[in-house]
Amino acid sequence: MPNIPGKKTTASNVILVTTAMLSFISFWRAAAIVLCDLASTVYYIGGIAEHAIGKAAPWFVLGVMLFSYTVRAIYIESCSMFVRGGVYRVVKEAMGGTLAKLSVSALMFDYVLTGPISAVSAGQYLVGLLNTTLPRFHIAWHFQADLFSVLFAIAVTLYFWWQNVKGMHESSDKALKIMIVTTIMAVIVIIWSVITLWIRGFHWPPFAPVFNAESLGWLHGFKDTIKPIGLLGITIAFGHSLLAMSGEESLAQVYREIEAPKLKNLEKAGFIVFLYSMLLTSLVTFFAVMIIPDSVRMSQYSDNLISGLTMYFVGPDTIKLFFQAFVVFVGFLILSGAVNTSIIGSNGVMNRLGEDGILPEFLRKPHSKFGTSSRLINLTVGLQILTIIMCRGNIYILGEAYAFGVIWSFVFKSLAVLVLRYKDKTPREWRVPFNIKIKGIEFPIGLGLIFIVLLATALVNLLTKQVATIWGAVFTLVFFIIFIVSERVNAHKLRKQGILGHHGHVDRVNLNQVELLTPDACRCTKAKRVIVAVRGPKKLVHLQKVLEEIDPEETDVVVLTSKVGKGYELEGHSEPIPTEDELFTRVISIAEKVGRYVTLLSVPTNDPYYVMARVAYDLKAQELALGKSEKFSPEVQMEEIAVAWGSVTQEPRPLRIRIIWDGAELKEDL
Repeated sequence: MPNIPGKKTTASNVILVTTAMLSFISFWRAAAIVLCDLASTVYYIGGIAEHAIGKAAPWFVLGVMLFSYTVRAIYIESCSMFVRGGVYRVVKEAMGGTLAKLSVSALMFDYVLTGPISAVSAGQYLVGLLNTTLPRFHIAWHFQADLFSVLFAIAVTLYFWWQNVKGMHESSDKALKIMIVTTIMAVIVIIWSVITLWIRGFHWPPFAPVFNAESLGWLHGFKDTIKPIGLLGITIAFGHSLLAMSGEESLAQVYREIEAPKLKNLEKAGFIVFLYSMLLTSLVTFFAVMIIPDSVRMSQYSDNLISGLTMYFVGPDTIKLFFQAFVVFVGFLILSGAVNTSIIGSNGVMNRLGEDGILPEFLRKPHSKFGTSSRLINLTVGLQILTIIMCRGNIYILGEAYAFGVIWSFVFKSLAVLVLRYKDKTPREWRVPFNIKIKGIEFPIGLGLIFIVLLATALVNLLTKQVATIWGAVFTLVFFIIFIVSERVNAHKLRKQGILGHHGHVDRVNLNQVELLTPDACRCTKAKRVIVAVRGPKKLVHLQKVLEEIDPEETDVVVLTSKVGKGYELEGHSEPIPTEDELFTRVISIAEKVGRYVTLLSVPTNDPYYVMARVAYDLKAQELALGKSEKFSPEVQMEEIAVAWGSVTQEPRPLRIRIIWDGAELKEDL
């Protein structure tokens, strides 16, 4: 960077570092993303559960939604330990890489099916409305339901593919708007249902489940010995309703994107998700059984219960028809939003695999324009479209298979967190409640009971859900083999390059030349900005302190690294060198942990103090923060900065200099 006082820095040697990892969202947006998966099950879980266990389905859906509160607690504890605390990371830390790859293979089955079941269900609601409404207007069109649903699902999946390629903020904004509209619909449905039951009277659904050959699976030969209200019968019924709480893993996947204070915001998001989904899903399932006549509920409305519910409310048919159209519209939005959530979740999972050297490096290359991991998104969407085509619009088959990934990811997650209680004694910010200490030994009673319930349900599901067991096991095994082979190929490539092993994850970034060093070019939009100069990946105390202190609504943080050397050019590097990789990854990790957005700049120079001053001047910064040098005292550093600042300023401009190190700080206003 040449020393030309008074002129804007031009150029070729200023690099803007972009990554998909730094796009922080509020707890409302995070809750909306998760709810687009969890709350969307209200549109299809009632029909799937009743098909398996009869009119007792609402009681077991309610039980599952209450139990989801405890599963949510497991995810909060794991996230308090690891910012990127999904199933893969937690299982790997607790039980090693092999089980981690197995657990994430089952989880990928979950995510690959989340999108299709939601999008196909949305198509079923829409085609049902069209086939009901068009004859009223003397339009003799009748759509084939399954074909329409498949084509519609593919279109929705492609739409959200593009939204996620553009980035998290784009997709989270859509999710928040979807949940606002869904809330309006939910309030109307609940109030109208209560009024209908008040006028007509009601009877509670029976509690005892009724099993059939399909719902008992391989246990059908023991049907005479299975008591519906016995422990085994209740576990079977619980397993057939477990799909109601799919989506909990998305909490972990969006945690790294939640803004500060991260853990508190995660708790808020988790509680909103629990309360919202528990009330909406369980109440609607009860209302459907209590209001829609038995003679038509499963024969006509098994795939679109809420739509059928609206047609049996009290009130004029015209108003009910209009409201049915609104319900279908909202269903289209939230079920489509679940497709969005599945893409976000699977993208997060596969990024973790890429960081550990399991997936090929070319899949992790950021999008040239948006900086997102678009190739991983393409892979997920391709698998989802293939699933949509293969299912041919059958919701029940999708739902039964989907449950496999849901339950086994929960089992692996709960076991891993349980193991870490004994393996990792470091303090947690948050722990699953109900822990007892006897003679210095902790007994995590609450965590243990959750694991036992999940494991028992998973084992029973293996015997009762034949479709899920066969296809889930095949899918999981195929992905497991792919992960193992890919990891070995990557390790072989590293050895050929002389790299002995994997030393932690590396975030992939884009390097973009800045034509003119201005706030706009560096994506600075706030009224204030702070420049944080960094050198080594192990000395970033000052960065974390600045990020924890600033008000993100008013202040942009620009992280500046100066590659010191001879000359000013980048020597044609389009990719960061290994030392930069490590530094950029550490900066990103700290930003994620705190929950603050940063802009990364890289500038080659033979005078780092001049670069700090020049960037602070051109970006109109109010503050410059740096760490303590190993060679010079803070006083000497301050003097060097003051001299450099004097050489670049042509008119008086205030700048606060902060030199920060462990437990100390030197501050001066220039």
